[in-house]
Parts: sequence; C-alpha cells; structure tokens
Amino acid sequence: MTIHPTAIIDRGAELDSTVSVGPYAVIECGVKIGPDTEIGPHTVIGGPTEIGTGNRIGPFANIGAPPQDLRYNNEPTLLQIGDHNLIREYVTIHRGTPDGRGSTVLGSNNMLMANAHVAHDCTIGNHVIMANAASLAGHVLVEDRANLGGFVAVHQFNRIGCYAYIGGMSGLTKDVPPYTIVAGTRNQMRIAGINRIGLKRNGFTPEQIRDIYGAYKIIFLDHDLLLQDALVKAETAFPHCDLVRHLVEFFRTSERGVVRMVGEDE
Repeated sequence: MTIHPTAIIDRGAELDSTVSVGPYAVIECGVKIGPDTEIGPHTVIGGPTEIGTGNRIGPFANIGAPPQDLRYNNEPTLLQIGDHNLIREYVTIHRGTPDGRGSTVLGSNNMLMANAHVAHDCTIGNHVIMANAASLAGHVLVEDRANLGGFVAVHQFNRIGCYAYIGGMSGLTKDVPPYTIVAGTRNQMRIAGINRIGLKRNGFTPEQIRDIYGAYKIIFLDHDLLLQDALVKAETAFPHCDLVRHLVEFFRTSERGVVRMVGEDE
C-alpha cells in the first residue's frame, strides 16, 4: 500500500494492500476500497462507501458525502462504486437517503469528467460518460453506455436510456429514450434521430440498427398515431427484436413522460 504521509485514514476504513492514496487525502470510517485503486491528492471519501477494483479517483473529488436532502438525519446510507471507473477532479458523488433507495450506485467502466455531480439515490450503469460539469439530481437512473455532454442538467427522478447521447448544455425534465440523440433546454428538448454512430461503435449489426430506426420512425415520426398506438405498432412490426421491446417498455414504464418531439431536421 502506498499512502502519502500527509493523508488521513480512519482506523475504521478498509483498504486493499494495493491501494495508493495521494497527499492530503482524507478517508473516513466505513470506507472499503478494493485492489489497484488510486486516490488522488486532497480527495475526501466518506462512508459508508464501497469502492471496487482498479478505480482512478482524481484530486479534490468528494466521494460518499452525505446527501443534500433536508430530511437526512445522519442515517448510515450507502454509496457503491464498481470497477475500473475514471472519476476526475472535483467530482462529487453523494450517498443515498433512507426515504429513497438507501444507496447511490455507480457501475463499472464509467468516466466522470471534471466537476460532474451525482446526487443521492442515483443509479448509473456501465460504460457511461458524463462530460465536464454534467449533473444528476436525486433518484436519476442512467442506463448502460449513455453519454451526457458538458453542463447537462438532469431533473430528479428522470431516466436516461441506454446508448442515448445528450448534447451539451441540455436541461432534462423528461426521460430520454434509449438509442436516441437529444438536445435542448428544459421544455424545448428535441430528438435529433437515433445514435447511429454510437450504435455502430458498440457493435450493433446493420440489421439491429435498421430495426431500431424502423421503430423510431413509427414512434417519433408517424404523427397520425397516438403514443400508445405507436408503441403497439412498433412492437407488432418487430416482434423478435429485444432492442425494440426495450424501447417500447421504456415508454410504458415512464413516470415523468419521455422526450418525443423531433427537431426540424427530421
């Protein structure tokens, strides 16, 4: 274990023997850190927090801080972080709340760029990118391989679908459907098409992309159909496609509504 002499580590913290801790870092009681994880200078990690293998946490990050919730009364809620995440400087990730999920969860292989913020009770999947200063309010769900541009702000209880790409400076008050590109400000969010480049880069076949686009045309571009009718039509047109089924179920399970308005270029 490589620990700088100026770092402060509580005796109640559990660190693997391969963890490295930079100058002036503070690791509090209830923190567990797995193998080959690097903690940068001046970083503060509060507990209870569990951090997996091979994570890289940059300087001045604040990980596992209490939730910013007025009802929180110092209950022992949790932050769970998976493996091989890159968490850059000044990132903040808060623990859960007793009235919420009880925990905040960050999966594996994610990149959180400088000044990104993850609030209490959020759940982030795997291979997610949050660019500089992207911020999630409480209780947000981000599915695998979503990409949030710089300064994106997400309203509490929203969901971001898998493989979605959100343009920088966007403000989200509704759910973002899987496989799509969206951009805009609050009530002016627009769909700009499916995320073809992202899908190709992640190994989707031409047939899969064709099916997704076919469902997209039905749900987003057929303005003669009510939403529920469009979902049934898309499901019927592609009965054996799990990707289309996920898109349809994403709409059906939404509690805040889903961005559906298409930009002028469509």
